[in-house]
Amino acid sequence: MTKVILIVLDGLRYDAARSCLGYMEGLVQAGMAEVRRLTCELPAMSRPLYETLLTGRRPVEHGIVSNGVVRRSEGDNLFARCRASGKVTAAAAYHWVSELYVSCPFDRHRDRILVNGGGDITHGVFYWDDHYPDSHLFADADWLISSHSPDFLLLHPMNVDDAGHRHGGDSVGYRNAARVQGDLLARHLPGWLALGYKVIVTADHGMGYDGNHAGPTPEETHVPFYALGFRLGEDAALPQTEIAGLICRLMDVDAGHMPGYQGPLEILA
Repeated sequence: MTKVILIVLDGLRYDAARSCLGYMEGLVQAGMAEVRRLTCELPAMSRPLYETLLTGRRPVEHGIVSNGVVRRSEGDNLFARCRASGKVTAAAAYHWVSELYVSCPFDRHRDRILVNGGGDITHGVFYWDDHYPDSHLFADADWLISSHSPDFLLLHPMNVDDAGHRHGGDSVGYRNAARVQGDLLARHLPGWLALGYKVIVTADHGMGYDGNHAGPTPEETHVPFYALGFRLGEDAALPQTEIAGLICRLMDVDAGHMPGYQGPLEILA
């Protein structure tokens, strides 16, 4: 049975990933991972694109078109498809993910820790400060994996996005935050891969030079997509809207009405 970890490095643009994630690039050079550039949907904003990544629908289709649209997800989503297939789901993520798929509005006293939830997400650890240390969140993910062995895990750290808003998308502060995430990936991914997880590392959106994002510029919309434990066709197109369907295919889960990835796919041992 294939298990999948989806890592969404919030606000990490493509060029910063390729220049700052040394471990990931080392895997690519060794033929142990593949990387490609994706263009995110619009608006290039966090809450709309969390919903896109996890439902396969564009913001203009699912209706979460602003960070200020605060409500539960409507329609099908990746967590729900996994639960319907009898699988265990988990998330170590920003509280907006909890609001979309667990409970809205988020109550930090009630909703921070979720264990044996009856909804779309089985287990979760959620945070609300953008500067919540990425190192702590990776440890939260480790706890979810060791304690609950989820079939699908979303890991969503925020510090790169926070640094971009503070310093700009072409700043030392932004690139150093990306380098920290690269080092955390180097510390944690080998153990998760050894447990048999297939891993996707991507981003919701990029970051503009002025420290913001929403529009269609390459700095705001070009994001990385790293694949570990599987391989897509070299020329296969992969829209951001097909990531949820790709994960369903990897896990042999019925994607329901979510767009399915139909391109070539090789599962690696």
